[in-house]
Amino acid sequence: MRRINRTRTPSRDLEGRAASDALQARWKRLHEGDREAYPDAPEVSRWAKTQALFASWVEAHGGAQVLAEGVQRAWREFHAGKFRRAIEVGGKMGALGATAANKAAAIYSVYEGRTEAGTSRLLQAAVTRAEQAVELLPDYANAHYTLALAQGRYSQRISIVQALANGLATQVRSALDRTLKLEPRHAEAHIALGLFHAEILGKLGSLVARLTYQVSQDAAIEHFRRAIKLAPRSPIARMEYAHGLLLLDAVAHREQARELYAQAAACEPADATERLDVERAKRGLP
Repeated sequence: MRRINRTRTPSRDLEGRAASDALQARWKRLHEGDREAYPDAPEVSRWAKTQALFASWVEAHGGAQVLAEGVQRAWREFHAGKFRRAIEVGGKMGALGATAANKAAAIYSVYEGRTEAGTSRLLQAAVTRAEQAVELLPDYANAHYTLALAQGRYSQRISIVQALANGLATQVRSALDRTLKLEPRHAEAHIALGLFHAEILGKLGSLVARLTYQVSQDAAIEHFRRAIKLAPRSPIARMEYAHGLLLLDAVAHREQARELYAQAAACEPADATERLDVERAKRGLP
């Protein structure tokens, strides 16, 4: 009797290639903000050639092609708004898959988190994944960025005061600085650094914040402006700029914040995440 291979069929191969081609065609627009390279087999191999630990991990988990297909699946789930599924798939794909998983966890914590305890565990798992990614690929900008992202989201859950006391603010700043050293055009890292400056200033006041954390209003605004220049179609860049301005001075910046929200509401969303952002912007300032 002829043996039937049920693990892979020509039609599934064609479907997989079509899905990958569609993702790759949209990739530049989808990743304007984080500068992530398209995760095909040559990209996986490129990293493997530079990092022996990562090369061993790839070899032990099926090779570059298998890993690339898995990471692409995670990103397709992410861009479709299936954030839980993106976490599950990306979390199994090592350092490169962790980026999709951790960005999904960060968005899930904002838009779909069910309980404080459950969301905190989700973010703590994201921090662990990001730390492992940094260990495997220390020169991978988005490993550092998603570490800062997960730590930042977790900090917001436990309050900025507790985060400062636990040293999380310093860790977030260090990870973002490293991200921008590796990829100066990383718009999302500029957004996060703008918020870092604004939140510290808003909580501690200008004198203490400047002396303790070397933050300033001018630096916050410069990071936000840089982010919009690098990712001009991003709704979240404008929304977070508005949020940062309100943290700095809610009275003085209220009208500018309203205008930024209006601009965000007029953006054409590229995926499910941006659609959520645009819908929130249309509801106006919180």
